[in-house]
Formats: sequence, structure tokens, C-alpha cells
Amino acid sequence: MKITDVQACVIGEQVPHSGGSVWTFVRIYTDEGIVGTGECNSGGPGASGFATKAAIMAMRERIIGEDPFNVNLIYEKLRRGGRYGGSSNAPIIFALTGIDNALYDICGKALGIPVYKLLGGKFRDKIRLYADCHAGEEESVQAYAEKAIERVEQGFSAVKFDVDSTGVGKLDPYNWTVGAKEMTHIISLIAGLREAVGFEVDLAIDCHGQFDLPSAITLAKAVEPLRLLWLEEPVPAENVAALAQVRATSSTVICSGENQYTRFEFMELFSAKAVDVIMPDLAKAGGIAEAKRIADLADAHYIPIAPHNVSTPHGMMAAAHVMASVPNFLVLELHALEIPWWSDLCDGDKPFFKDGFMTVSERPGIGVELNDDVARKLLWNGDTYFD
Repeated sequence: MKITDVQACVIGEQVPHSGGSVWTFVRIYTDEGIVGTGECNSGGPGASGFATKAAIMAMRERIIGEDPFNVNLIYEKLRRGGRYGGSSNAPIIFALTGIDNALYDICGKALGIPVYKLLGGKFRDKIRLYADCHAGEEESVQAYAEKAIERVEQGFSAVKFDVDSTGVGKLDPYNWTVGAKEMTHIISLIAGLREAVGFEVDLAIDCHGQFDLPSAITLAKAVEPLRLLWLEEPVPAENVAALAQVRATSSTVICSGENQYTRFEFMELFSAKAVDVIMPDLAKAGGIAEAKRIADLADAHYIPIAPHNVSTPHGMMAAAHVMASVPNFLVLELHALEIPWWSDLCDGDKPFFKDGFMTVSERPGIGVELNDDVARKLLWNGDTYFD
């Protein structure tokens, strides 16, 4: 089998929902008529989607003629060949992710087996999800508690809330120091959430890397009795030593990794003893094979993996295959509860999630396909579809 063509497109809403609703997709065509699709997160709305598409198309000629079963060879050919151009950074690593995922989709379809079997089989049939929650404009204890209870009643055993945008007492939007008034409000929100859902439900808190070091340490120590599932990105991701300092000062579980790419950047997190949980975004960290390598490295350090996920059902199912195949999976993010067209964009075994779990597809390949009619209607800013 040989690759005959590579195409890409950008899909999303003109007014994206929180977390971003703009995704880049790649399709790889073969001389045997088997077509693979891979999703890669564009890292946010706007021009980044087209930057990822451009990176995919720039790799096109280097892929055509290759055997799609040589997944690792193709990945390393592109990654190593582009290292002087930033192949471990966005948007090139995003493009590599989509290509890798599409190749696995082809391999599974050619063999008539789901992707997880290409990764050594599965440890679990269902992938536990946590609901990324937003309480709207009202940033009160009551609003947060009501949203958490709503998600628990929908079957989720874990929820996550943001605390970096409360705006209470914030005088300077560029200064990451959290003053006493704002810190008191943030702690009250977290305490109110824990009181609302009890200790039977796992509670994660996201800071989005918006706190400075002393503020992050203060918060991590203050919430120790609340036994969070994790405190996420309490400081910006680019300074691993600062993150390690936060972790060293508190028993609160520290999670980071959505802005780290490839196994090499995660090795740095492990070496610095900066995290208790990793959360790579598997739609941009390097692809299915690289995600498995990252998870295996984490397992060697006895660290669980809880991927960041703002993908469509296609990218989310790709992540589910990987997480089914590793022992140290903890929980997978669901960020789509308020996107009305999310399920319609893809075809597959529906519903894609139920009672807080996603069932791993048994269909060949990734097991989820784009609905071409819906996807065409959601093309981003006049982009053209694959054909």
C-alpha cells in the first residue's frame, strides 16, 4: 500500500465556544482506496488553524509514496527532518499529530481492527470522563455549586472548574499576583464546590497558568484539606522549575502538561519532579504513537495520565484508544457539553459518551468518521473541504 495524497481543512464556528471550537483535520489517501482521517487541535481560534493546515500541506510531498504502515518511520522522518524549523513546536507538532493519527486510522481499517489493538490491546472498555464546567458570568459559590451538582446528576464522577478569571479585586490584568480579596474569593469557590459535591466526587481546579509563584504556593497550601483531584497549571507552563517549587511546598496534587509536546518535554517535567499528574493534549502532543510513549514514560515514574481534551468526537476517540491501552490512565476531559453541534459533526457509535464514560470503539481504525455534510457547513472562514 502506498500513500497517494494528503489533504487538510479547518472546521469550526465563527464564534467559538470556550476552550476553542476550531480544529484542523488531515486526510491521507492510499492506492488501495483506504482513507485515514486525523484530527489535530489548532491551539485556539483564528489563524492558528490555517497555520496547522499549511504545515500539513508543506509535508505532503514527503509523505506521498510512503507505506502508511511505516507509521514510526514517517513520524521520525518528518520530526527529525524538520527539527531546525521547530518540529517539536506548534504548529509543526500539531500537523505531525494529525498525520500520525490518520496513519493509525488507515492501518486499523486495512487490518479490520480498532486502533487500541495496534497498541497492544486494552486495559479497560470504557474511558472515565470529567466534565469541564463553566458557571456562566456569575462567579459565585452558589453558581459554581449548582453547575457541579448538575454535572454529577448527569453521571459524571469528576468535575473541573476554572478559578483564574474571577476578576474579584483584580486591578492589573497583566500582573499575576492574586491579592487577598481575590484569593479569599477563589478559596471560597473551591471550598463551596467541595461542600456541594462531597468527597465522593473528584474535584479538579484549573488556574490556566495565570498565577505568579507566591500566589500559586498560597493557593496550593490553602486547599490541602479539600483533597483536590489536582490543581492544574498554577504557574505558566514555560518555567518547569517554578512549577516544581509549587509542588514541593504543598501536598496538593499538581497537574500540568497541556502545553508540553512530545516525550522529550515530558521527560523534563519528570526530571524536575514538577508534577503529580500529567495532562498532555493528545490532539497536539505528537500523535497516537507519541501519546503512548508519553504515557509509558509517566508510568515508569508512577505518575498517572489525565489528558487535556477539547477535541471533536474524532480526536476524543483517538485519545480513548490510547488511554485504553495504558495502565496508568486516570480520567479524560470532556469539554463539549455546551457545544450544540459537537455530536453531529461525526458519525460512529452514538451517544459518544454516557453516564460519565466513553466506550472505546470496536470499529476498524479510530472508529469515528466526519459527517461530510455537517463538516462542510462548519468550514472555518471560507476554507475548502478535502475534495
